[in-house]
Amino acid sequence: MDPQRLKLWAQKWRWYERNSLPWNRARIHLEFARREAFCRWPVHGNVLEMLEEGRLELGPHVLLEPNVWLTAMAPGRIRIGGGTFLNLAVQVAAVELVEIGEHCMFANGCFITDGNHRFDDPDRPVPWQGFTSKGPTRIGDNVWCGANVVITSGVTIGERCVIGANSVVTTDLPPRSIAAGAPAKVLRTIQYG
Repeated sequence: MDPQRLKLWAQKWRWYERNSLPWNRARIHLEFARREAFCRWPVHGNVLEMLEEGRLELGPHVLLEPNVWLTAMAPGRIRIGGGTFLNLAVQVAAVELVEIGEHCMFANGCFITDGNHRFDDPDRPVPWQGFTSKGPTRIGDNVWCGANVVITSGVTIGERCVIGANSVVTTDLPPRSIAAGAPAKVLRTIQYG
């Protein structure tokens, strides 16, 4: 094999597999332990880099199930409040800020972001065009999202909302809303006795 191509392949392997390197895996677990949080393996994204730079904030008792993917290229930030649970294959991607409140639950396959891929330059491939953002994405305390919910850029979800499986949230939701659909619509408001 051509040495230049092998070198490029090795660089890509090291980048994409960096969380699995034994010393980095131990460092990730240590960083979670310092925050009284827990991460089941594997975890994906630039988790260690964000933790060490203070761009990934985790409250106590945050739990990440296997294959959670967290990513934010500098200066992007992710904040996850205490007691929040991210189930299998939940993805969080930040350009500027994604903020998740306390005691939230995200079922399998949810995707939360504050960004969108650019596609406005016809002379460049879409993956090379970078990202745009409509502003921070904020999720209040005690929000429950069913399987495969997508929450898009610039959306604010009020506290104690419930979002039905396979919904796509493109606009703000007021507190205590039950919402579903693509795009998600408020079906009713939760009333407490």
